Amino acid sequence: MPRILYLVPNLSDPAVSRRVAMFRLGGAEVDIAGFRRADAPPADLPLANVVELDITHDARMLQRLFATLRAGSRAKGWAKGFARPDVIVARNLEMLVVANRLLPIWPDAPALVYECLDIHRLMLRQDGIGGAMRATERRLMRQADWLVTSSPAFVANHFASQSPPPVMLVENKVFAPDLVETGRNPGLAGETQRIQIGWFGALRCNKSLAALQGLAEAFAGGIEVTLRGRPALTEFADFHGTVTAARHLTYGGAYAYPDDLASLYSAIHFVWAVDLFEEGQNSSWLLPNRLYEGCLNGAIPIALQGTEMAAYIERLGIGVIVPDIEHQTLVALFSGMTPERLRALAEAVAQLDQRLFRCTEAECRQLVGRLIDAPVDSPALEAAE
Repeated sequence: MPRILYLVPNLSDPAVSRRVAMFRLGGAEVDIAGFRRADAPPADLPLANVVELDITHDARMLQRLFATLRAGSRAKGWAKGFARPDVIVARNLEMLVVANRLLPIWPDAPALVYECLDIHRLMLRQDGIGGAMRATERRLMRQADWLVTSSPAFVANHFASQSPPPVMLVENKVFAPDLVETGRNPGLAGETQRIQIGWFGALRCNKSLAALQGLAEAFAGGIEVTLRGRPALTEFADFHGTVTAARHLTYGGAYAYPDDLASLYSAIHFVWAVDLFEEGQNSSWLLPNRLYEGCLNGAIPIALQGTEMAAYIERLGIGVIVPDIEHQTLVALFSGMTPERLRALAEAVAQLDQRLFRCTEAECRQLVGRLIDAPVDSPALEAAE
């Protein structure tokens, strides 16, 4: 059985536990080492070997840098508890630093995979800091056998100029092997009197909050907006105060993944797939979880023109693409949203193959097989050009 050592920047990140489950379903034994955020409890992962390297803090890059350097310098000590892996997967650049220090420990070095699912704004700065960050990434990637990323736009807009190793595209599909039922758009049942919009997941875009608040207010109850997930409170002047004061916005807190997805998305007609947090950069290039969650459960995606999200739904022939999220643009869109059009949009999503949005066991086997360069029976995962 192949063995993967997974190095992660946040042991308590739900996305990390999902990736671990994907590796295991794909037939791999998994060990894990990483940092824990100061505000998070110890990781609860179903693994025999879990090593906590240090405690780090959000938005404190210097502290995280020193923690990374310490973990790398002590690698020979804490790595003794691990059997030699077939492959080391380093999630994000800081863990690629640690992975490069681990490779010489074993006489027969494992394969190295760099997993990068977001391009941090520091990497894109057009100054000495940004240049140094990109140079560091290029140097560290020389040892990597694969680059795993989740959007072809990351490759086209960043990695193409970074001399990356071969690229493997692993989309942010819903991973829920035991999930039996998926959601259904209420518009298919004729429930169109009051349009419901959902903004779920990582809530970090202040412009989106303002746009949705103004839209709901303009329709005076004809449109209601539900927010669920974890707001990045540092990005809003007063997130909870704004939502509480708004008459047609509701924040329902975090939700359980994947158990709550069907009921969550079955209560809305549209999923808000707009993110201007890092406008023109990472936010324009990503393909986020909410896009796959929404489409799997029948919600109609709303995306911003010129983004990878818009290109994605355009290729599938679904959803609504807006040129901007100005008040008049959104009001015009929903003023013309007849019950017939809403139903047609919902039917277009419902007719698509769910495997476009849901990760299967076969895909997990493919992933593990390619990571260790083993032959697999099923077709190869799509590789970004």
